[in-house]
Amino acid sequence: MGGNTGVFGAAEFISDLCHTNVDRPFPVWQNGTISPCVNQLLLGSLSHAVIAIISACYISVPRLTHIVSSLPIGWGFRTASTMLLALLFIGDLVLVFKLQASDIYLDVLADGCGILAWMVHFGAVLALQRTVYRRTRGPAVLPVLLILSIPNLAFILTAYIQEINRLGPSEPLQVVRLALTVTRAALVLVYLLGYIFPCYRTQRDLLSCNAEDVAPLIVSFEPDEGVTVAEDGCSWLSRLLYLWLNPLLKRGKRGELERPCDVFQLPHRLRTKAVNLRFYQCWQKCLHSRGQEKPERLDRLPRGNLQDNCWSEAEPERICEGGTQHDVKLLQVLHKAFGLRYYLLGVLKLVASMLAFAGPLLLGELVGFMETEGAPLSKGVWCAVGLFASTFLAALLRNVFVYEVSKVALEARAAVISTIYSKALKVSASALAPFNMGEVVNFMSTDTDRVVNFFNSFHEVWSLPFQFVLALYLLYLQVGVAFLGGVGVAVLLVPLNKVLASRILENNKHMLLHKDGRVKLMTEILFGIRVLKYYNWEEHFTQKIAEARKKELHHLKVLKYLDAVCVYTWAALPVVISILTFITYVMLGNNLTAAKVFSTLALVGMLILPLNAFPWVLNGTLEAKVSLDRIQRFLTLQDQDLTVYYTQVCPEDPLSAVQMDQASFSWKQSEDPDSVSVPDDKTEDGSPPRSFYLHALNLSVEKGSLVAVVGKVGCGKSSLLAAITGELTRCGGEVSVQRREQGFGLAVQEPWIQHATVQDNILFGRDFDSMFYQAVIEACALADDLNILPGGDQTEVGENGVTLSGGQKSRLALARAVYMDKEIYLLDDPLAAVDADVAHHLMEKCILGILKNKTRILCTHRIEFVDKADVVVLMDNGMIVKTGTPNEVLSLVKAPKDSKNDSNAKEKDAIGREEEEANEPELESELKMFGEEQKQMGKLSWAVYCSYWRAVGGCMAVAVLLSLLLMQATKNVSDWWLSHWISHMKDNTTKLVSLSADPLLTLTFLSSERLIFHAPDRGSEASGNMSSELKFYMTVYGSLAAANTVFTAARAFLFAYGAICAATVVHKRLLSSVLKATMTFFDTTPLGRILNRFSSDIYSVDDSLPFVLNILLANVFGLLGMLVVMTYGLPWVLLPLVPLGVLYYQTQCFYRHSSRELKRLCSLTLSPVYSHFSETLSGLSTVRASGHTTRFEEENERRLEQNQRCLFNSNAAMQWLDIRLQMIGVTVVTGIGVIAVIQHQLKSIDPGLVGLSLSYALSITNLLSGLIFSFAQTEMQLVTIERTEEYSTNIPQEPQQASIEVLDSWPEKGRVEFVGAVLVYRPGLPNALDGVSLEVLPGERVGIVGRTGSGKSSLFLALFRMVELNQGQILLDGVDISSVRLSNLRSKLAIIPQDPFLFSSSVRENLDPHGHHPDFRLLDVLEQCHLGDVVQRIGGLDSEVGERGKSLSVGQRQLLCLARALLTEANILCIDEATASVDQKTDMLLQKTIREKFKDKTVLTIAHRLNTIMDSDRVLVMHAGKVVEFDSPAALCQREDSVFQKLSRGGEEQV
Repeated sequence: MGGNTGVFGAAEFISDLCHTNVDRPFPVWQNGTISPCVNQLLLGSLSHAVIAIISACYISVPRLTHIVSSLPIGWGFRTASTMLLALLFIGDLVLVFKLQASDIYLDVLADGCGILAWMVHFGAVLALQRTVYRRTRGPAVLPVLLILSIPNLAFILTAYIQEINRLGPSEPLQVVRLALTVTRAALVLVYLLGYIFPCYRTQRDLLSCNAEDVAPLIVSFEPDEGVTVAEDGCSWLSRLLYLWLNPLLKRGKRGELERPCDVFQLPHRLRTKAVNLRFYQCWQKCLHSRGQEKPERLDRLPRGNLQDNCWSEAEPERICEGGTQHDVKLLQVLHKAFGLRYYLLGVLKLVASMLAFAGPLLLGELVGFMETEGAPLSKGVWCAVGLFASTFLAALLRNVFVYEVSKVALEARAAVISTIYSKALKVSASALAPFNMGEVVNFMSTDTDRVVNFFNSFHEVWSLPFQFVLALYLLYLQVGVAFLGGVGVAVLLVPLNKVLASRILENNKHMLLHKDGRVKLMTEILFGIRVLKYYNWEEHFTQKIAEARKKELHHLKVLKYLDAVCVYTWAALPVVISILTFITYVMLGNNLTAAKVFSTLALVGMLILPLNAFPWVLNGTLEAKVSLDRIQRFLTLQDQDLTVYYTQVCPEDPLSAVQMDQASFSWKQSEDPDSVSVPDDKTEDGSPPRSFYLHALNLSVEKGSLVAVVGKVGCGKSSLLAAITGELTRCGGEVSVQRREQGFGLAVQEPWIQHATVQDNILFGRDFDSMFYQAVIEACALADDLNILPGGDQTEVGENGVTLSGGQKSRLALARAVYMDKEIYLLDDPLAAVDADVAHHLMEKCILGILKNKTRILCTHRIEFVDKADVVVLMDNGMIVKTGTPNEVLSLVKAPKDSKNDSNAKEKDAIGREEEEANEPELESELKMFGEEQKQMGKLSWAVYCSYWRAVGGCMAVAVLLSLLLMQATKNVSDWWLSHWISHMKDNTTKLVSLSADPLLTLTFLSSERLIFHAPDRGSEASGNMSSELKFYMTVYGSLAAANTVFTAARAFLFAYGAICAATVVHKRLLSSVLKATMTFFDTTPLGRILNRFSSDIYSVDDSLPFVLNILLANVFGLLGMLVVMTYGLPWVLLPLVPLGVLYYQTQCFYRHSSRELKRLCSLTLSPVYSHFSETLSGLSTVRASGHTTRFEEENERRLEQNQRCLFNSNAAMQWLDIRLQMIGVTVVTGIGVIAVIQHQLKSIDPGLVGLSLSYALSITNLLSGLIFSFAQTEMQLVTIERTEEYSTNIPQEPQQASIEVLDSWPEKGRVEFVGAVLVYRPGLPNALDGVSLEVLPGERVGIVGRTGSGKSSLFLALFRMVELNQGQILLDGVDISSVRLSNLRSKLAIIPQDPFLFSSSVRENLDPHGHHPDFRLLDVLEQCHLGDVVQRIGGLDSEVGERGKSLSVGQRQLLCLARALLTEANILCIDEATASVDQKTDMLLQKTIREKFKDKTVLTIAHRLNTIMDSDRVLVMHAGKVVEFDSPAALCQREDSVFQKLSRGGEEQV
């Protein structure tokens, strides 16, 4: 290294590498040919690096699953030649080390690049042989890559030819090297010949382009519906710059991205089916590696092997695998499936991280160059070129890394979601019992997201410490031990960060618990909103929500202030470290130079990131671990083991379809005695979970027979059906079912309806058979209903069948079961929700008609139909009391005289619901998919920004912006002051030149000499003169920094306070508005949509929005500060900045249009995945009993695929933008470097300002991309404000004002008068009440009857003002109810609603939420409703009733609702089919109770059994919204033309 001591720059580096003269380190021409330096560095190493990078792009091309055709011979030649080329380079490398020539480092570098290039290319060639390129020559870029290496070969051979005379026996190793080079040339030729002449083996192969289907001259993967497949088959340039995405982004800009099918298809490797297949194979391998004998898969079997149900006889291994499932860890399978590719991506991360540090080093070198007058121009040029190369490569590698990691994460997401879904379909009901539906859906949503996010953070876990150590080492090289002063503070902050992180996690956990509680309560309120309004409980539940929100906000407040401390340390740390480092450096007697200051500043910036980010990365990793354990716990639950559950031996009687011998069952899991919850999908009739068992059942059901199961409420009828389908845990005895593999036709008591068309609900995945379909429609009495529905059987049914009445839902579920055409039918009270004539129709035409040859087990309370059964089973308290003929058993069941029943087709919602909803099912689904998000198409309106400004508070918002401005200003001024200080010192002392002439020390890996700082001697006079000045500069600098930390703290805490204010205001307004909304709003809006406002939208307002808004504001002010400083320091930089600014604006506009639409599509396609999962969990018993698990898995796969498509395209669009922004950043950095070099030559430059500008410019890329991403994110999060604002201001509200005040005792008499009442639910629909005029006298009992849609329930809705009258009036004791305050009106009326809705709190709170009544009064009404024993058994008044009352049977829930009404002291009672699910004996007792307790009150009863209204004073018969008859029952029965008389006969007219 000549005479250089302690100085080692770029020139020295090159000269040492190439073994050339320092004055001319990089000669291009030497001895009449290209110099070895240029040949090996540019033509050798660089071209091989290009070969390696581009070849790597082809390693991940999607593989073909089935390879049919043979491989052309040309591929074999190319494979062999690439492998041999790599081996030749290895041999040459060995010879280089043996020879120890002067230019050894150059040869090592060239050979190393050659080995890497040809090994990667070998991998690419092998990979391409298993893709669609197999039958072609492969991508055209491959031979081009090979040609790149030819000039290098040619010049090496030329050099050897020139020295041919010297080569001989004396230098055998050189001769061998020559031979290797000649061989290399020959292999390159072989490769090219293999490409030009592929040599197909057969004529058929020549014509076959697609190995997958051997279709001549057609290259296709699988049908893609004409949609472009993303990325596959693109050139390397298109992949690197995402040019393949341009057509999609153009469509986005034109506003054509409206539906999920508008985006590109997933690359074939990422298709959900392909990912699941690979994941399944890895699961199998993990089972094999554990030595399992039966490696059948826990989570999913290949489609081809599955029968159309989940318990095929052909798969005994799968069912018996209870033990193996515990042995396979999800993490192990993920590691096996995605590990290798994922870990290899870490190499990219490592190289990118190292390249990032080249920036500060080269910056120092450049500033040092500018400080040295007369420095050679070449040195400045090399610095500028180095800056360009390092920033460009780092940007490229970082982009590729992020994109590839996102693809791996996407694959993992598909695999995990599919696994969870599959598991949910197989897990036994008892094992699933401890989990509520929300928890299981959480496994698929929150927990999966956390696990997937771990893919993004894992590489940070090792790279952050690496970056930290490297930054420390480089700082040490800059300022020696002085760096310890600043870093000491940073290290002290690490424990603080850890404490903060743990406190934040703890508070976050508590906040989420309270949030879950609030959302759960809100869910129940929305489900029971009708009950809530009927009972006038809004205020009480608003209070409950407010209390839950208060607790949530308390933790949010702590969280935000802790966040503020983090933000403060994050923002203040660079300044503090810089000050302490520089002050320590100066105190140690050193002088600052521009090179040192700005290199140190840049390195400190790079030091902060690992310090601040590491605790969060660690927390993310720990969260992922917790979520992984939760998912693992779910995956190791016990599966339905039906081969063990059912007896494999055929029953003795071949005619027996179902047989039980001393069989006992429980809802609990046998090995978990503490598990007491009832599963969500359980729709059973009684079983309180703590005690309910089926004991010693003996039952034999003959093929083709009809068995009726009867018994009082809660005796175990539904549990018996669940025991037959295998949903319970068998505790003893034996069960056998003939041909059970075919599945059952199951109709459960609470009908499970899918969100699909009526036809799709009936077909349930089976092929359409027109004749059979019509027969089923007729048998299930659906023909008239389909005529009413505007779309007929193509009418869309809302969530849980919300657009249908209770009776319609029940018959639709029955029709679905019938259409399945199974051998065994299990029917759970399908006759309960229909009126008498419809019940007769169902019995005759369906159960005894279309199903007459099937085995049928019917649970029912309708005793009048039991005599038609072959066998009757009487149950009581979980036991079969008696089995025999109808006559034998019915004598034990006390039946009333008039057993005719009229339950008027349970109308779950308003009677007009069928009409009002049915005419817009398509509209509903359109709304669900697109209407909801219409406002996101295009920019957000200013009103949204203004509403958030108001929520934060005007003064608070101004204070936040002011503190931000001052924070940024003090930071920039302190940096400027530093550069001014340096410039001043440079002007005032010539001593500094000797130090600044030694530019920044660059690392070298080629020399073992230590790097030494040489500080020149300073005279005592100089130091004396400088001490006062130094003190002045340090004081100002310190003061500016102190001011900066103060403003930083103010900004952090003011922002946190503002965010909490906004969160409080937004939720309060939203809750108040929604609870005051009209019932029409709730009827026409899916509950999930409203709930979204209170869960995810409010969470965004609480947490996500402030977080991204904070980043956005910091980025905006940071960018403004940066531009001011850069233009001040280097005015010429405006030249490139103006066009780049225009380009930046155009790029981000182009991106944001599509980005917004893609994000919207991501949200839209995510909801169906979760809703389908929830729907599946709700109907799990039906799906499994009917044997449709495979179809549901495929549906889940289809929905997931759509969401993955949108996610992939969204991720790719982000990287499309990122690479362009990175290139803009690279241009700015290079531009400043070039301008600095030019201005240095013109001698018009201040090194301090150049250093300042460049140190800012190095972070411009991050700021630019951060600005766009944070702006896009903020815009996306502000949509939540738009959505909450819409529900806070734009939804129809119930009138809250009153024109008159009534007395507390009103209505004293109870007179009800309808005067010309006309009610229309919505314009364009028929009148639900059409001029109803009637008068009910005080204390009169009136029964109300009529067919479905006649307007019975509409009377009650109008009376309670759930829907306002269009004309006419209703008078209570002569007072027009429209002039009375709503809360007064509803509190004066009592109702027993049709739907027995309970809140998941205690019995006490369900009866008396306000706490007005003493315990003895509550126990008294429970006794009167025959619930005393039940309540005592489950634990008294304070016992929980379970989620929506699941601990009680449907009948018991109805009794509890009756108890509520008994507690009220109202003079008017409305009863809406309140005892439809109650057995007749209990019903009689209840009617007696109602008669006694309300003898002086006015009672309006919508009839469910005609015997209950036969003793009414008068009967009101409704038809088409009009009063048809209104007289005493006796008078109506005597009239020949009476409609009531026809109804009482029953069965003559079918609905």
